[in-house]
Amino acid sequence: MTSSINYTEKIPNNVDLAGDRRLKRALESWQPAFLEWWSSMGPALPNRDVYLRTAISVGREGWADFGHVALPEYRWGIFLAERNRDRRIGFGELKGEPVWQQVPGEYRAELQRLIVIQGDTEPASVEQQRQLGLSAPSLYDLRNLFQVNVEEGRHLWAMVYLLHAYFGRDGREEAQALLHRHSGDVDSPRILGAFNEETPDWLSFFMFTYFTDRDGKYQLGTLKESAFDPLSRTCEFMLKEEAHHMFVGTTGVDRVVERTAQLMREHDAAEVVAAGGIPLDIIQKYINFHYTVSLDLFGSETSTNAGNYFTAGLKGRWQEERRTDDHRLTDDSVWLDTIEDGELRQIEVAALTALNHDLRGEYIRDCQTGVARWNRILDNAGIDYRLRLPHVGFNRKVGTFAGHHISPTGEVLNSDEWHRLVSSWLPTEQDKAHVRSLMKPVYERGKIAAWVAPPRQGINGKPFDYEYVHLS
Repeated sequence: MTSSINYTEKIPNNVDLAGDRRLKRALESWQPAFLEWWSSMGPALPNRDVYLRTAISVGREGWADFGHVALPEYRWGIFLAERNRDRRIGFGELKGEPVWQQVPGEYRAELQRLIVIQGDTEPASVEQQRQLGLSAPSLYDLRNLFQVNVEEGRHLWAMVYLLHAYFGRDGREEAQALLHRHSGDVDSPRILGAFNEETPDWLSFFMFTYFTDRDGKYQLGTLKESAFDPLSRTCEFMLKEEAHHMFVGTTGVDRVVERTAQLMREHDAAEVVAAGGIPLDIIQKYINFHYTVSLDLFGSETSTNAGNYFTAGLKGRWQEERRTDDHRLTDDSVWLDTIEDGELRQIEVAALTALNHDLRGEYIRDCQTGVARWNRILDNAGIDYRLRLPHVGFNRKVGTFAGHHISPTGEVLNSDEWHRLVSSWLPTEQDKAHVRSLMKPVYERGKIAAWVAPPRQGINGKPFDYEYVHLS
């Protein structure tokens, strides 16, 4: 059944805020702080309005409306997927019992922490992307950037609603803190490392929305399995919006690779810097960096906390219902890679403690599909070069590979070898400077920067040359 969003409310919602005056007042008092944050940390490029989609229902069909909206007037709101009153816990010790509509006291701290960490990533990416509008390669791309930004803002609202509605004073304080931390801030950084990295150019943005937003997909997917039903329903709806963010990344890298291939063929050379393109080896370096930084977001391969979350029913596995085991994992084990005596080896560990490893494996398989797409573009252009995901141990700062030097092909190196070769694997200052030099804004309808190919189709049936953004 489709549930309409009430746009007569100050905060559009389908959670009956009107029936809970205390919660409504609390969220309305948080709203000015959010708008102040948006004004100071949101998109830096002035504009009159943007052709955006806005959620109008939670049903599978016709859930979003498209139109030109002034960014500060975007209707951020609180939308949960429809409640399944027969839903049961699908995993852990309480498998088969009814899901929770309230937070059990014994799991209060753990659930609050999971929500805060997820919530912290949403405004962080807006902050990281704040300056990108100043160098947009086309109005189409500028529109997509702003769509990602406003939806990340809405995802922040989704987490803040849960904190306000279910965690009392502690939740309200945590909701305030989500606006006080800032990406890259020396004194008050974002919680997770990838969300303190710079996103200084559009190649980085496309990589971020492909790799890092894809991590978000998998994290939301595990929270969608939660026994805490409001969290599950919130994440289910967020996943609907997250799909567009990954589309921006997938097709963005498609178009960079396609344009580079065109320039290589036009000039009959791999070197495209002089022609204003991004060489394939630099694209590979950006893949290496953003992929490995995103792998760190999955945490350590073995984690007692992850096992405890699973056992308690707080956080499941990706597509838990499709698994064919007992959904308890008390007697199961898995093999994972590690380093012993300077060599890569495999060790057997309890499956219950290796859930981060399990989720990361699902993510890696998904990432491979994009690489296969990009290589088909090169193959169709008659170019032999192939892009690759580096070894899972390459450039890692978290987990069993942290503190070790491993090449993209999986060789264990000493420190001297690593420092001698790393500039051929990760973006150098010279590489970054070249990419930044190409970031010249193109705001004319139907025009696009020379380093990226135009999209094959526009948004919501509109042509590429549609006026997606009206600038101030």
